[in-house]
Amino acid sequence: MDNSAATEGIDAFRGAFRRHAAGVAVVTSLAPDGHPVGFTATSLASLAADPPLATFNMAQVSSSWPAITVGNRVAIHMLGPRSRHLAERMAADHSLRFVGDHWHPDDTGLPLLDGATAIAIGRIVEVYPVHNNAVVVVEIDHGVLGDEDEALLYHERTYMRPHSLDN
Repeated sequence: MDNSAATEGIDAFRGAFRRHAAGVAVVTSLAPDGHPVGFTATSLASLAADPPLATFNMAQVSSSWPAITVGNRVAIHMLGPRSRHLAERMAADHSLRFVGDHWHPDDTGLPLLDGATAIAIGRIVEVYPVHNNAVVVVEIDHGVLGDEDEALLYHERTYMRPHSLDN
């Protein structure tokens, strides 16, 4: 690669993935004691359409980790630029994530964020621990479409929006 600085190990990993834009989502659930938990994720991926499976990754040191158990329900919120404030709130101090009127419980108590472009709701069917992290597989059983919006992207430590290359 011309004009590139050589990096090794963790620096190479961090540099490469900062340059890889990712969609922004928020995952919410209920902790074992019944209080709402949630976190911002850029690792959301579709795993299969039939059955409908999605995956996300998370650190086992996350304040939301105790809620990530097989069988527990989660809501995966896809975000757009108009809901960037939700990504920022759910990435901040965990004690403030559910303070305010930006969310409501569904009929089971699962916390749903207002303003998401789409919400996929399902049950955790597998959790694969890897070092201090985990890959979580969710089988989606229903969802809600919000107002249409562009995707919210995270790239080079900045929230961004996509634009067409056809212009």
